[in-house]
Amino acid sequence: MFEIAKDDIIARLKFDNPWWDSPFNGKIAFEETPRRKYFDSFHKAIVDKSIRRAIVLMGPRRVGKTVMVYHSIRTLIDSDVDNKNILYISLETPIYTGLSLEKILNYFQELFSHHRDSKLYIFFDEVQYLRNWEVHLKSLVDSFPEYKFTATGSAAAALRLKSNESGAGRFSDFVLPPLTFAEYLAFIKREEELIESSDSNNTDSGSIAYSSKNIDELNREFINYLNFGGYPEAVFSETIRSNPGQYIKSDIIDKVLLRDLPSLYGISDIQELNRLFTTLAYNTGNEVSLEGLSKSSGVAKNTIKRYLEYLEAAFLIRRVERIDQNAKRFKRAICFKVYLTNPSMRAALFGQVTAESPAMGSLTETAIYSQWQHSKTIDLFYSRWSSGEIDIVCLSGSEQKPVWAVEVKWSDRPYKSREELDNCIEFICRNPQIKQPILITSRTITDIDVEYKEAKFRFTPAALYAYTLGTNLLRRIQ
Repeated sequence: MFEIAKDDIIARLKFDNPWWDSPFNGKIAFEETPRRKYFDSFHKAIVDKSIRRAIVLMGPRRVGKTVMVYHSIRTLIDSDVDNKNILYISLETPIYTGLSLEKILNYFQELFSHHRDSKLYIFFDEVQYLRNWEVHLKSLVDSFPEYKFTATGSAAAALRLKSNESGAGRFSDFVLPPLTFAEYLAFIKREEELIESSDSNNTDSGSIAYSSKNIDELNREFINYLNFGGYPEAVFSETIRSNPGQYIKSDIIDKVLLRDLPSLYGISDIQELNRLFTTLAYNTGNEVSLEGLSKSSGVAKNTIKRYLEYLEAAFLIRRVERIDQNAKRFKRAICFKVYLTNPSMRAALFGQVTAESPAMGSLTETAIYSQWQHSKTIDLFYSRWSSGEIDIVCLSGSEQKPVWAVEVKWSDRPYKSREELDNCIEFICRNPQIKQPILITSRTITDIDVEYKEAKFRFTPAALYAYTLGTNLLRRIQ
């Protein structure tokens, strides 16, 4: 048996790094695709050499991690970084199998006579395919302080676990969530056509208020977003949009459930994990319990607890804790809500939705929570008691007191039938410290000054709220 020759490996490195050609006048992969709103903060982290850390870019599959790396390489080249000081390799390429990061880096150094003090930018894509990658990467960070290392990977659970275990003080995690609704509209070039800022209604928090120029068209795009819009590649591919089930389920969900999670956690009963995830996906936005999940999926409760942790670590689901009508947390959490991190996963599993689909209510709520993934500082809960429920409650401060609340609807009915707001009235009466009007999302109605039983409410279409939320959250990370 022959080992892969060094010359063959170097030839592949040259193929993967076409900007090494001199002179280089060609294009870099994906350079004409739109940039994620996260790009500026990601690139700033890459060029910041004041902190000796590797960037570990993680997130769900197919949200644009590799594309963002290529965008960063394009920007480095455009800012006069020497093309031969940039190395990109995808570790899922078979020729690199079994090679250590050090060995690949050595080939690169030899090729261009780089030394220890050279200003190099190194990108290891799909790093989870290398066994003990975290040990190798930590050693490189320590050995080459002038090099800037970036690692990416789709096995988000594996990356997060290994990064926390072995990379303390050497790795900086950078999480890339699915597209926001605002990013989706920008990608399809309909943002300016459908949205305008509403300067007269700016809030004291620095957030910008927006209004819709055409709520019917905005709602149509919102439904498209629910069906496939969380994935950049699906936005641009008619083939994927026409059959998101095959693309999203096979290439995203199944790879995580069948390969990433079992290999990381030693899960032997993959079908059991798949049954549980299918149950959770169907019930996204609904309250569940360990007892109920055990009965419906046929999985033991203790096993469910572990699987929930795995699915959260893989960025497939998000759990939200329940509080009571007095905004108090339960000492023993029996019930909780589960949301898919990307509503498009439900459409892939169970079929696309329309404006009148029974699942629109829960999927709208899922989409709203999906926007909140882009905030790292807000504690969100839902409140449920015997006679009512509030979908989103924000607790703030050391005493964890409620400061605002949102009731998510895909309907205009509560605007006309005010008695449907009685649950909100009960919650406000028990929590008078809430000074802001409770926000009620609607299907088409906007009204910022509604009074009912001496309480104040604001109505805004759910699609517009999703856009506003995503836009303002992303403004804060740039």
